[in-house]
Formats: sequence, structure tokens, C-alpha cells
Amino acid sequence: MSRRSEFFARPEGIPMRRYEALRAYEHEGASIEEAAEIGGYTPGSFRNLLTSFRKNRSAHFFWPESTKVSPIDRPPNPRPARILALRREENRSIQEIQAILKQEGIPASLGYIQKIFKQHRIPRLARRSANERSPRVIPADRTKLDLSERTFSTDFAGLFLFAFDLAQMDLKNMLEQVKMPGAKRVPAVCAMLSLLALKLYGIGRPSQIMAESLDEGLALFTGLNAIPKCTALTEYSILADPAFAGPLMHRWDHAAANIANVVGRGNSIDLDFHTIPCHGDHALVEKHFVSNRSRRQRGILTVLARDADLNIFCYADPAVRKETRNDAVLAFVRDWEARTGTVPEELVFDSRFTVYANLAALNQMGIPFITLRRCHTSLIQRIHSLDKSAWTNVRLGNTGRRYRTLGVVDETIHLRDYPHPIRQLLIRNSGDDRPMVLITNQMKRDPGELIDRYARRMVRENVISDAINFFHMDALSSVVPMRINVDVQLTVMASVLYRLLGTRVGKPYADAGERTIFRDLVKRPGKVTITKDEIVVQFRARANDNYLIAAGYPELRQKVPWLGHKILRMQFGKRP
Repeated sequence: MSRRSEFFARPEGIPMRRYEALRAYEHEGASIEEAAEIGGYTPGSFRNLLTSFRKNRSAHFFWPESTKVSPIDRPPNPRPARILALRREENRSIQEIQAILKQEGIPASLGYIQKIFKQHRIPRLARRSANERSPRVIPADRTKLDLSERTFSTDFAGLFLFAFDLAQMDLKNMLEQVKMPGAKRVPAVCAMLSLLALKLYGIGRPSQIMAESLDEGLALFTGLNAIPKCTALTEYSILADPAFAGPLMHRWDHAAANIANVVGRGNSIDLDFHTIPCHGDHALVEKHFVSNRSRRQRGILTVLARDADLNIFCYADPAVRKETRNDAVLAFVRDWEARTGTVPEELVFDSRFTVYANLAALNQMGIPFITLRRCHTSLIQRIHSLDKSAWTNVRLGNTGRRYRTLGVVDETIHLRDYPHPIRQLLIRNSGDDRPMVLITNQMKRDPGELIDRYARRMVRENVISDAINFFHMDALSSVVPMRINVDVQLTVMASVLYRLLGTRVGKPYADAGERTIFRDLVKRPGKVTITKDEIVVQFRARANDNYLIAAGYPELRQKVPWLGHKILRMQFGKRP
């Protein structure tokens, strides 16, 4: 074979191999095996090639037309020139340049911008002072609130579900009446809404709001152009006069009662102490027992009252000291009577909440109570020594209990500092190794009902603990970043708002806890559209939308005073 024919006898390159193999089979009559050997294919691969060729019998099968655009026809890339101008003329940082390019519709990655800098040998910026840097966060200012016609996305669309009730309760006028502090840039209603938004959305520490400071929906809910930063929120809680709590809560309960009967009616109230831990070393902070840590440590002792029927916090007092803790129950009764005009119908608390003398005071005021009695050694020995005939079997009506049949001794005794006879129930077979002793001034009530009511309080402690965790009452660092009296009152207010929402929606959320309502109904993103007269919150379609739609939220219309009296309404996405 000569050198001249070697090029054609041994084809190289995909187009030439295809051509020679197909020509040998189609034109010269070679077999599939022979044609495949000429092109360097296997017989199976050649059959696939032959099928493709018969669908496109043209020269373009071997040499496809090029669709590549010539460099002359390409439009010029505006990004390099814009990047260089922003650095050289405005001295912008790489992050600022990226944000500006995204706003201008020519986005670029940080790596691309850095590549342009290297090509033009542009050095890194020297460290700049705070005055030289452009601000990354926007200071909160009511006067700069933008209510112009626009649409934006937000992660806090669910917060606007509470805006209907807040507007009906006239929170702005309420705060003016109790003379809450405020300023022109951040009025009292905007400051309180900012703090309340943290509670409603489960944001524990004020410092965690910094991550959400640029969300327009969160800022709009508070009536500001941006949410105040953690320092401003902490300082505001310090400026608030501790005396504001009583007058504010009286007005708050009255306003909530006008919307729905969700404030504590006082039919049966659970009282308990809760220690808010303090991790600093402050001389004025006393040591108290912290139940979830099973130890004593420095903290703020707080009295919490929760309505057993409505499952809401109806009272909180963080100003309890060791010398006044025994009288906390009387302070609650006085506050409740000032708010409602009547005393509570029933109080339930544990053995360490108060002393026998205060039980006598409750009995004199005509307030029924149920409490545990401390089991000292002689009392336990007496219980174990009782004859079997002294015990009566009582079957509880709560079908969810494992131990429903209890042994009970119902008797009347006399206590020190309690001038009248008092009823005592000795209880065994309750699932605890030690017997339980209840004392009450309800002399004629069925013992099964008394035991079942106190048992529900013990279950209610878990509900209270979950609510405390959700509202982050324990989220304190150092001494006190947010004043305790403000924090606990916000917890009570947030609890009422969640109960208003649950009551409006109905079953199964009428009795649900705050965490459940937040997860299913409140924690959701959406779009906010501001028009000339309205603020429309558009929710994405979710499985639980049926509950909100059935509750009438799409038909609700409410003017919001702190948002220019624009009308707030909701829209729900259509399911596919």
C-alpha cells in the first residue's frame, strides 16, 4: 500500500469513520460485519448508526452545521465595566458590588467579581471604619415607613393573622392610656409590637432578631421601616415603668373579652412558681429551686396563673421575693378581683405554694382550693398503719389514666393556723410509691372529682412547661438583657392572642397549645401586596388552609391604625 492511499485505507476521526463504514455498506454492498470493521465499530453499534443515518440522509449527518455565534455577533458583557466602576469610583466592597449588580439585573458571583479584580490587578480594600462603610442594617424609623404600592415576599406572613385582633383591641390607644414610653422614630405601639412579634414567632433572645432585621414583612407588622435591633429592644424594656403591668393587663383582658370569651373566667385556675434562671452573678438576685435542673441557683421567682378551662396564661408576677412568696396567692386574688370584680371560683396549687394561715384567708374569702399536703414521716407511718377496711376504692373518670382505681380515705382533720375543720384525702395506688395527701375546703364534693381535678393539674404542668419553652421565658443571658416584668407580661399577652386565634379557627385548635397553632397555622411564608387602600397578605397553599378558610379569614376586613388605616385582608393559594 502506497503512502498516498494509506490516508483513505485507514480513516481517522468520527465523521470520516462514519462515512467510510456507511459507504461500504450502502454503496459497495459490504456486509454489516465488514462495514463495522472498516469504521472500527462493533456490529451492534453499526446497526444503531445505520438506523440514525436512514432517518437523516444528508451531508449534515457527517458534518453538522455549526450554531456557534461568532464573537462579533455577541452583545458586550456589561458586568466587567460596571464592577470596575463601582470599585474605582465608589470604593464599594465585593459584597456591596454583588448586591448592586443583583438589583440592576446583571447578577454575578463573588468568584467572578474577584476574577475581574485579579485581571485588572485591583488590590483588596483596606479595613474601613464604621463611618466609611455603608450601613448593612437599616435603623428603625416610623417616619420612613414605605406604604407605597408594591409587592414583596416575607417569611413572617403568618404574623398578620394576629393583626386583626390587635387592631380590634386598639393596642395603640391602650398603650397611650398607661403612658408607655415611646419616641417619634419608634412610638410605643411599634416598640411593643416588635417585642410581641418575638414572642408570637418563638424567637427566644432579642439578639436573634438580627438575623431577621431585613425582612420587610416583619417590619411592616410592627409599623416600622425595619425591626429595631436587639440593643434598642433591650433599652426599651428597661425604660418601661414596672407599674405599667397592672393597668395594661386590666385593659388587655377587657379588650380581649369584647372579642371572644378567652380571658380567664376564674372557674378553675392553676397556680405555680417558675424560676427564670439568671446566669450572672448579681447580688440582688436570690437563689431559688429550678425544677428542670433539680437544683438551686440564682434566678427570678415568678408566679404564673393558667386558666384550666381555656389553657391560657392569665397572670404573671416576677416581683416575688423569698419573704413574700407565701403571700403570692393573696396578691393574685387581689389582682384578679380588681380586674374582674369577683374572686376566683377555684384555685389549685401544690404544697409549697403557700402556708396554712393563707389557706384560712382563702377560706374566709369563700374561695374553694385544692392543694397537696406535705407528707412528713409520722403521717406516712400513719397511712401505712391504716386497716384495709378504712380504704375505699374510687374509680376516676379519665379514661387516659393507667391507674384509674385508687384507694382513698376521706376524713376531716384540724391543722395548725387553720381555725376550721378541713377535708383530707389519703390516696394510694396512684402509680407513685409514696401515698398522696390532698387537702381542700370543698367538704361535699365527690372525692373522685377532687382527685381527677388535681391530676389534671399535674398533667397541666407539662403544658405550662411547653408554653414556657415556646415563649422562651428562660432565654436570659448575663444578668437581664430584657426586663423581666416586660417579658412575662408579653408572655401573657401572646398567650391570649394565640387563644383568640385558636378560638376563631375552632376545632381542633380551640384547645391546642401555642406550639401546635404556631406550627400548623402561623409559621408560613407569603407575599404582601400594598395597594392604595389595602394590604393584602397572600399565603401559599397548605394542607391546614381549610381551617382558616372555614373560620372566615378570607372575608375579614380590618383597618389597621399603625399601618396608615389601610384595610388588611387575606388571600389563600389555590391547590393544584
